[in-house]
Amino acid sequence: MKKPNECSNLEEIRGEIDAIDKEIIAALGRRFAYVKAAAKFKTSETSVKAPDRFHSMLQQRRVWAEDARLNPDVIEKLYRDLVNYFIDE
Repeated sequence: MKKPNECSNLEEIRGEIDAIDKEIIAALGRRFAYVKAAAKFKTSETSVKAPDRFHSMLQQRRVWAEDARLNPDVIEKLYRDLVNYFIDE
């Protein structure tokens, strides 16, 4: 993988972005496998939604976003949507 400043043209940059996106999607698939495994230990709708855990997880993702110099509001929305999708599944 090249660093952004090592890319010599737009095609190389797009190729690196595509490779990163592929890694992200693969990681989301691995995350979903853990979510499905966790469902075996949950016995009620409240435990599936786990509002306290959901809130603390979002707060931690916001911190990680800030550490990575990303907009924490955008990252929180992304995780809200992601987790809600996983819950619906």
